[in-house]
Amino acid sequence: MPAVAPCGGMNEGDAVGMVDEPVTPERLASDLRDLGIRGETVLVHSSVSSLGWVPGGPQGVVEALQNAVTEAGTIVVPTHTSHLCTPSVWENPPIPDDWLPEVRESMPAFRPAVTPSRGVGAIPECLRTHPNAVRSTHPQYSFAAWGANADEVVADHELDYGLGENSPLSAVYDRDGLVLMLGTDYETNTSLHLAETRADHEREETVEEGPMLVDGEREWMEFMDIERTTDDFPDAGAAFENDVGAETGRVGAADATVVDQRSLVDYATEWFSRNR
Repeated sequence: MPAVAPCGGMNEGDAVGMVDEPVTPERLASDLRDLGIRGETVLVHSSVSSLGWVPGGPQGVVEALQNAVTEAGTIVVPTHTSHLCTPSVWENPPIPDDWLPEVRESMPAFRPAVTPSRGVGAIPECLRTHPNAVRSTHPQYSFAAWGANADEVVADHELDYGLGENSPLSAVYDRDGLVLMLGTDYETNTSLHLAETRADHEREETVEEGPMLVDGEREWMEFMDIERTTDDFPDAGAAFENDVGAETGRVGAADATVVDQRSLVDYATEWFSRNR
């Protein structure tokens, strides 16, 4: 029987070879509690392939997160759909020019309960489909949440500046939440997008589009944003850890980092203002 690949791009043989014993959901939950994850609002960035062989794959990881955070807390994950944009700007890969009108006309509208996430990993996609999870309505920058304050975190996600104010990122900030990087680093830390939105530096304003359902009909909606980059996110994160600090440890086979999101955003806002 051919190997299947529940751990991102890693096959099961690779995952087994990373560890001496199965990384059970119970072990993951214990490791998470040792890092201080319990009962808070936690924004999770994750790589399932970094954890080793987990029984159940992403489902086992989601259940471990739920066990550690408990129903008193809230898990938040990015469920972005950045491909739901004007096809003429696609670069990876681009499509032939003569395809553009038909692709634009036939692209399905974003539907929070149905549209799969893209490019954020298997763990967010697994949590998104949990029966008690809820998802925000932004056609490109949605987040899903589970737990005590899930509805409040994803409510009222405005179209304009979808990673800035009036987004789930700012809702985590308002709740003094944590950021958990589970086998990931600052390059994919979406809270730094909130910081770059707040920073005082020169940047381009952009007009984006996404297909949405409006009164039951598919409609391309325009919204404002800023020109975004993650090129300096690792430098901002390294400076934060040097000056402020972070909790680090192992979760399964993965390196994990926990930071106070408010402290990170406030620090990075000033850092971007000085360095961009």
